[in-house]
Amino acid sequence: MNRKEMAVMLHGKGFNCAQSVACSFCHVMGADPVTVFRHAEAFGFGMGTMETCGAVSAMALVTGMKLSDGQLDSPKTKRECYNIMKTLIKEFKEKNSSIICSQLKGVDTGTPLRSCNGCIEDAVELLDKYLLGIEE
Repeated sequence: MNRKEMAVMLHGKGFNCAQSVACSFCHVMGADPVTVFRHAEAFGFGMGTMETCGAVSAMALVTGMKLSDGQLDSPKTKRECYNIMKTLIKEFKEKNSSIICSQLKGVDTGTPLRSCNGCIEDAVELLDKYLLGIEE
């Protein structure tokens, strides 16, 4: 099972979009799945308000897990994280026209732009491409 399939399977088990994306990267990042699951919980359902998509929020969480230097006294990796996020969000928007959960779900228009599983797949694919250098 590839990472996209794993993320969609986790979503089917009841994980929210953010948890599905973030937890599919636990083994790659050497992170404890329970900790990541807990950290990502409030990002689901557009941070509970149908705002920023949980899959997009998870891209930020995974990016920080991968790129942060963890230097509490003198952090030096913020700019790199911000630059990657700029690229990830730009490409996610190009694929889906928005990063806003309610717009992606078509709440006001009745026409969804992308399913939750589609957003999860896109987020995993972009993280694979830009953080791990893996392209389909």
